[in-house]
Amino acid sequence: MIILGVDPGFGITGYGLLDVAPQDARNARLLEAGVLKSDKKLSFHDRLEEIYRQMASIIEEFSPDCLAVEEIFSSQAFPRSSIAIGHVRGVILLASSQKKVPVFSYFPREVKKALTGNGNASKSQVQKMVENFFELDKKSRPDDLSDAIAIALCHANHSGRRSFEAVA
Repeated sequence: MIILGVDPGFGITGYGLLDVAPQDARNARLLEAGVLKSDKKLSFHDRLEEIYRQMASIIEEFSPDCLAVEEIFSSQAFPRSSIAIGHVRGVILLASSQKKVPVFSYFPREVKKALTGNGNASKSQVQKMVENFFELDKKSRPDDLSDAIAIALCHANHSGRRSFEAVA
């Protein structure tokens, strides 16, 4: 099963594609990971269209079996950011829907708990777990990239497969 994990963001949207055999989340393979960026010089709606086209292209190229996306974290300190991220999440859901790819949503605390055992883990702890799990030689930067991979791993862990243990 190919899982596309997505961490939606207006400036940077992270994505990670995992190949996970049934009942074997511990041996998930990282197929590809990257970030989608939109040109800051473009208008708001043109930036959304750019993110949509890039996501639709990834879905077309890799034909994932499902998409796992992070739920919006509402921040009272930055409500405009939450709204913009909601728009990005909407175009990601649209791209997925058009290709009939089922979508699963996870709150940040669920993702952190699935990887580290602690729903209050820091971004650096999540990043370290991703790097250890896939034995990555280089840092999984930016955070959006490691978060997207973590979301895909969280889905692999929650989708009826044997639970993987956090890698220290």
